Amino acid sequence: MARANGTAAQGDALEAPETPCCLVLTTVADEQQALALARQIVQARLGACVQIDRIQSVYRWGGQVCSEPECRLMIKTRKAQFEALAQFIRAHHTYDVPEIVQIPVTAGFMDYLRWIDEGTQPGDSPSG
Repeated sequence: MARANGTAAQGDALEAPETPCCLVLTTVADEQQALALARQIVQARLGACVQIDRIQSVYRWGGQVCSEPECRLMIKTRKAQFEALAQFIRAHHTYDVPEIVQIPVTAGFMDYLRWIDEGTQPGDSPSG
C-alpha cells in the first residue's frame, strides 16, 4: 500500500517478484512458416505454447520504409530456455535479422506458470 506521498510503507511490495517464465516474440513471413516453426519449438520443448497472430508490419529495411503482412509468434517459455530458443529460432528462420525479443512475466496464475515450466522440461510431463 502506498503512502499519501507516493512512497511505499516498509514491507509493501511495489511489484510482484518475477517468475521464471517469459514470453519470446518473433515474426515470420506467413502462416505456413509460423505453424512449422511453432510445432518445432513445442516438439523441442523450448516453448510450452506458441500463439500465432496475423499482423501488418511497417519497418525500415535497406533504406526504404516497407509494409508487409507477417505472423507474430508469442512463445511461452522459461527464462532459462531463452538462449537455446534464440539459437533454435536463428537456425530455423528465413530472415537475415529475425526478431527475437524476451519479455519477462512478472506475475501470473501459478497453475499456468507451472504448466509452462513442466512443458519446457526434458521428457514427458503429467500435463501432456
